[in-house]
Amino acid sequence: MSNIPETGRTSRVTVRLVAIQILVFSLLLTLGGRLWYLQIRNGEEYANKAKRNHVQQVVDPATRGAILDARGVPLADNQTRLVVSASRTELLKMKDDGKAVLGRLSKVLGMSEQEIRNKVRLCDAKTPQPCWNGSPYQPIPITDEATTQQALQIRERTEDFPGISAEPTAVRRYAAPGNARSAQVLGYLSPVTDEEIKKAEHSNSPLLRSDQIGRSGLERTYDSALRGKAGVTRYEVDNLGRVIGKAENDPAVPGSNVVTSIDARVQAITEKELDQAMKDSRKEFDKITGRNYKADSGAAVVMEAKTGRVVAMASSPAYDPNAWVGGISGKDYAHLTGKNSNYPLLNRATQGQSAPGSIFKVISTSAAVNAGYPFNGHYPCTSSMNIGGQTFKNFESENFGPISLGRALEVSCDTVFYGLAYQQWQKDGGNKPKNNAADWFYKTAHQFGLGKKTGIDLPDEVSGRVPDRKWKKNYWKANKDGWCAQGKHGNDYVSKIAKENCESGMKMRAGDSVNYSIGQGDTLVTPIQMATIYGAIANGGTLHDPTLGKAVISPDGKSVQEIKPRAHGKLPDTPKTLRQIDSALAGVATRGTAAWRFQGWPQNKIPMHAKTGTAEVYGKQTTSWFATYTKDYTVVMTISQGGTGSGASGPAVRKIYNALYGVNDKGEIDKKAALLPVPQAGLPKIERDGTIEAQPIKPVDETPPPAAAGRREQ
Repeated sequence: MSNIPETGRTSRVTVRLVAIQILVFSLLLTLGGRLWYLQIRNGEEYANKAKRNHVQQVVDPATRGAILDARGVPLADNQTRLVVSASRTELLKMKDDGKAVLGRLSKVLGMSEQEIRNKVRLCDAKTPQPCWNGSPYQPIPITDEATTQQALQIRERTEDFPGISAEPTAVRRYAAPGNARSAQVLGYLSPVTDEEIKKAEHSNSPLLRSDQIGRSGLERTYDSALRGKAGVTRYEVDNLGRVIGKAENDPAVPGSNVVTSIDARVQAITEKELDQAMKDSRKEFDKITGRNYKADSGAAVVMEAKTGRVVAMASSPAYDPNAWVGGISGKDYAHLTGKNSNYPLLNRATQGQSAPGSIFKVISTSAAVNAGYPFNGHYPCTSSMNIGGQTFKNFESENFGPISLGRALEVSCDTVFYGLAYQQWQKDGGNKPKNNAADWFYKTAHQFGLGKKTGIDLPDEVSGRVPDRKWKKNYWKANKDGWCAQGKHGNDYVSKIAKENCESGMKMRAGDSVNYSIGQGDTLVTPIQMATIYGAIANGGTLHDPTLGKAVISPDGKSVQEIKPRAHGKLPDTPKTLRQIDSALAGVATRGTAAWRFQGWPQNKIPMHAKTGTAEVYGKQTTSWFATYTKDYTVVMTISQGGTGSGASGPAVRKIYNALYGVNDKGEIDKKAALLPVPQAGLPKIERDGTIEAQPIKPVDETPPPAAAGRREQ
């Protein structure tokens, strides 16, 4: 028997019972507090959340606004197509992840199973196109070219195609009126991503998973205006998914229409002439390289001289933006982003950079005058010049004797500008520069707007480059180690240059300044920059922000927001200097390097001004530049590896002017044939219902986009 007293046992049991009672009481108290917190303190919040858990949203996409030319002709609009889409969420609920359904769908649509599976897979860093880069919860379009019969088969056999829909849907159409593709100007659309949705949550333009947004061109710049606002209908459903009532309904708001300054007729002509000029260049033999010119890319800009409005902008190689509609194929994506096709997505007018060659000489002329050299002074135009033991030749070794700066522009005399740049380099201290070096030639380029963006209303514009002292030092610091390593090995030209750059690449050497004065060396410009500069010379000195958008018009036509031209600077020249440069450029077209291209032009009625340029690039063939203007327009064209300025680009530019003003081969003006003898001033007519009246347009002979892709002067 146990020796523990009965009273001890009783006390222990009592203690245990009390402990258990305290524990139970504590648990009840905690549970009660939690119930009070959930039902009383935050009851309303959780009730609202519970309601939302039983609300299903049906999204009605907004109709995207149209992009119109200056006469109301649609460049990008919408058309109704039968779109077959797949719900990835529904497919993944199936045991086989929807493989059987997609297999049956492939037979109906006449597409391969692999092609369909590729379209519904999600994009990531390792997944090539085609793939879906939008929200995984959004219906993924398989095709937007379904026939009525195919759509009926899918809709009538819903049990065989769960998660598949076939609906008439408004999809984007890039109309190419008159064969004006305008690809890089317009841009393209693609689905919104979850990251973009999250980023736009608290903005004035939130995004839904069903939205498509602009990825480049005007589609991107004016996306918020064009996109409109999708409609959302919210239905209350029970736990079985049955609709028990309608909660809210936000109707869709169509996007606004954007009227541009582009004239589709001029755009078509510009594209055609650029393509033809490149084809013709490829037939010409390059004596320097011993093969025909490659003419692998090019660009052209037609701009209103007095406003900066862009009338036409062509870039080659081009592409069809309709390739993006309904999801791009792997083949098309590879073509648009591949090296073999020379990256047609790039807009060479705003993103193509190259040395400007002699069209840069208007800047060097201005710099010389501002540095104190008289415009009508006498400067030796010798066949060559020796500077620091290096011989710099005039083009084709021509010798014109002592000439003025105006005549130097007309005949494009290199040695005149060599001499002026060298003298100024010496005044600035030469190899031991002064602390307050004037650097007129570099300062003036910045004042002309080079080295920075023009402000055009297109995304991803590049700034070009002015290789001044600051740039030289920064570039040397970034590349010194590589140059020094390369300079230690080999005795070839590239190794010698690398060694020289390693030792003195931070200095502004005489050769740098001399080459720079004629638009060679490390200088980089874009066609839109040079069009802006020549437009400023034409209008008396105002540098405009180039613009394509002319007005944003609401769907009902009641709200019209005009986009006024803006200026960002003035040329650093006196009115007298500008008149002198203007006169010299007229001389280029009548008796200078461009005269042979403007023979028969009605100069007394439509004064033409021009400057030719042939830029040399190490390891490549010469780049053709041709910059021109009248009182109404400035036209600039460039062709990479295309040859000389007037030789390659000249004929095309002349034909663009012929079309604008109605000038025939005899130099006679036919007003009825003129496409746009004066810039389009107003907006197209807006009807009472908000529709915009479009003027008829005749197609220009179709010229397919390039696959990638005589006399010589500067």
